[in-house]
This record gives sequence, structure tokens and C-alpha cells, in this order.
Amino acid sequence: MSESPAIDPTKIREVLAHKHGRPLVSCCWDPRDRFICFGAENSAAEGYDDLLFRLALASAGTPDAVVPCTGGHDSWAWSLAIAPDGATLVSGGYDGRLCWYDLAAAAPRAARAIAAHDGWVRCVRISPDGRWVASCGNDRLVRVWNVADGSEVSRLSGHESHVYHVAWRPDGSALVSCDLKGVVKEWDAAGGACRRDLATAAPLWTYDKQFRADIGGARAMTFRADGAQLALGGMTKVTNAFAGVGQPLVVVLDWTGGEPRLVEAKNSGNGVTWGVAWHPAGFWIGLAGGGGGGWLRFFKPDAADDFHAFKLPANGRCMALAPDATRVAVGMADGSLRVYALHA
Repeated sequence: MSESPAIDPTKIREVLAHKHGRPLVSCCWDPRDRFICFGAENSAAEGYDDLLFRLALASAGTPDAVVPCTGGHDSWAWSLAIAPDGATLVSGGYDGRLCWYDLAAAAPRAARAIAAHDGWVRCVRISPDGRWVASCGNDRLVRVWNVADGSEVSRLSGHESHVYHVAWRPDGSALVSCDLKGVVKEWDAAGGACRRDLATAAPLWTYDKQFRADIGGARAMTFRADGAQLALGGMTKVTNAFAGVGQPLVVVLDWTGGEPRLVEAKNSGNGVTWGVAWHPAGFWIGLAGGGGGGWLRFFKPDAADDFHAFKLPANGRCMALAPDATRVAVGMADGSLRVYALHA
């Protein structure tokens, strides 16, 4: 058995580039490292009938090849989650639906589609044990479903604005959600009760008086592997809500409470933190995209800014860490899916 390479973000390099016809909006790495699934801004009016795709990885012993995952959605698949055994993909779309796909199929087609939310589905996440999938959306609800048959487990209400993201604590003991105004709630996923308001990540929300509009929310959210911290990505210091002009930000919360800690990139320019991931080598990875360009930024758990930044060839829109944590995939606004090795 070969040894795992020494992780060093300063040695980051591109190892795969797949060009798609339209901008990407979501991506998810198979836990068994066979492929990456991604969603794109495809439109039937422009000759694209498919919204969701599976890219086989040559590293898994197969040639790089893309097949569509057909049926199910009428609009963009904004969020994706793959069960821990790699058998099932669940997608959430702007059409309010959740769709199930059998990833063992040569040409996956939606085996189940349910009307999950009234309005956009903004995030779907499968529990660590693979039993349940949580979803959230513009109807201010968090809902929990059975992965095996699509039946509803619980309906969690209490948010007063659109719910942007959900995340499971790594041990499966809790589900958290974050809304437009940065309110983070902890839930009993089975019983449906809100256990507490964990924190309010207020810097992730702005009310623009000129346009009379709210802008904010967690555009990314994930736990540290030990569950001790929760990182949320979004934007702050918004000067124009209509154009989405602001600066990328990561907010780190301690599970035991305390004040949110802000992580702002050095010389970031305008943009949004669209992705955040915990690396087992002991650092966070943040993906930014916007007026300041696309960046992968790396920062320590207790730092106030990044220790390394890598400029991307286009704005990043979504991110997924490989199961072995040696690579990171980035879906980009220029329609490319690129994979970067985090080592020499």
C-alpha cells in the first residue's frame, strides 16, 4: 500500500480539468472516490435537457467520462448529497423538489422525486449513518426524510426567514440550520424540536436601505471533524444588495457557545464564500468567488485570516473535498470542474 502524500496547501496544483457547456452550481464527491457529481445552469431553451451529471474519475480505474443523471428536476440542481455507501445521490432544486438517483446505474435516472419545499431548495445533506436526508429552503422550513423510501421523518419550523443551509454534527447527534439573517439553530432531527439557538452570525446579513432588501445567509456550512466548531461561509460589508457586492467571510462558531469569530481573507476584494470544508490535517478550506475573482483560501482553526491563498482561473461556485482529503474539486462559473491536489 502506498503512503498518503504529505499535505501542503502551498504546493496546490491542478490535476484534472473538465469543461462543461454551462456554469456549475453544485458538486459532490463520491465517498468511494469513483466519481464527482455536479449540477449546472443548463436550460432546455438553450438545447440542454440535462441538469445533473456524473464524472467518472480515472483515478478510480475508469476513463474520465461524463454521463447525465436524467429526469426529476425542472430547474437547476442547487445542492447535492451522496449517501456514505455511495449508492444514492439526493439532489435539491430550484423547483422545490428532492430527487433520488441510483449511482450504480450506467445511466442514472431519477427513481423518486418529491415536492419538498414551497420555493427553492437551498441545501440537502445526508446524515452520517446514511439513514436520513435533511433539506431546507425558501419556505423557512427544515425537513428530514428517510433516504430509503423518501418518507418524511420530521418537519422543523421556527426560522423567520429563508433557510440557507443545513449540516449534521459528525457523530449524528444533532442537525443545525442557518437562515438569511444568520440565525443558527440546533434541532432534534427525530423529534422535531429546536434544542437551542446556537448563535447568530450577524455579519453574514445586511439590510440594504437603498434597495430595501435583505441579503445574506450561510452559503456554505460544515463542522470540524470532532464537532467542536462549525464554520459558515457567506458575505459581509455589503454595499449593493441588488448586485450582490460585498466581501467574502467565514464565521466560526464554537459548539459550546461564545461569540462568533470572523475570518476575513487578506486582500480579498469583493465576493462570496461559496464553500467551506474541514481538512483532517488541521485547517479550514474556503472557496470564494465574485468581483475579486475565484480563490481557495486556507486558514487555521483559531486564526483571523488565511495562511495561504490560491488564485483560481475563474470564479468558484461550489467545492467538494475528496474522501482521502488529498484533492479538492471546484465547480466554476466558466463551466469548468477542476480538481486540485493539496500536495506536491
